[in-house]
Amino acid sequence: MWLLFAFTGPVLWAASTHIDKFLVDRYFADSDPALLMVFTALVGVLILPFIAIFAPQTFAQGAAAITVMSLSGMLYMGAMLLYLRAIQREEASVIAPFFQTSTIFTLFLAWLLLGETPGWRRIAGVALIVVSVMSLAIRTGGHSRAVRGRTILLMTGATFVVALSSVLFKYFAVRSDYWSTTFWTFVGEAVFGAIILAMPSYRRQFGVLLRANTKALLAINGANELINLGGGLGVRFASLLAPVAVVSAVSSTTTLFVFGFGVLLSWFAPGLSREDLSRPNLLRKGIAAAVAAAGVVLASGG
Repeated sequence: MWLLFAFTGPVLWAASTHIDKFLVDRYFADSDPALLMVFTALVGVLILPFIAIFAPQTFAQGAAAITVMSLSGMLYMGAMLLYLRAIQREEASVIAPFFQTSTIFTLFLAWLLLGETPGWRRIAGVALIVVSVMSLAIRTGGHSRAVRGRTILLMTGATFVVALSSVLFKYFAVRSDYWSTTFWTFVGEAVFGAIILAMPSYRRQFGVLLRANTKALLAINGANELINLGGGLGVRFASLLAPVAVVSAVSSTTTLFVFGFGVLLSWFAPGLSREDLSRPNLLRKGIAAAVAAAGVVLASGG
């Protein structure tokens, strides 16, 4: 059962990655992508009343727990901001593989903070998944160029913060409950969004963007945030049923879905995405998918 929830993340996040790239290229080419985080915060704020009604125990948490759970939400938003700055510089299928380093960070942090020690079978599965998806970041062909160092730094920072946020979420979700932790995580995200809007320059940019593209931004961002939220909730729930490092490894297959969606878009909507569909590249991606599938089988075992 946990594996089903764990896979909601990769599938939905892959779709969201392509939407993020479309939004950044179409509407934020001359604006700071930090403004996208305001939409993420707004979606969380809209959901808060429903969680409060469904789980009134959310307000019974201690001050220290509330502070750290909210910090987890702020950390997640910070990680997403680093990711958006990276995707502003590179293609979606180039950025996605770097999320797999979060598995390594999660494995270490889960051992350090949660005492989770996966068996060698699961560690081997994690290794296979990480190796397979990181291989997708290797560029081949005469027209290829190396991924820029700034992009690598941005994504390494993003994945470390995502791993820390995930481990903190499980730490408090296990000790309190899932919905209370989710509620205060969303509060932290809302605070992050409020801080962005409190800056005059960002507030002016946000107003200009909304006036120029009100319907498109609200519709596309709203749908994208719900997709992203669904993936995040599914993975967080899965982390309560299985070791968080193993769930992170399964989630790392996002890269394969990003590539798959990119191929489909290249065929049917080339204006939205373009992937290298040459035979060597497709063969390399196919081998990576097979190795990742083997890793998932190992990681999902006992």
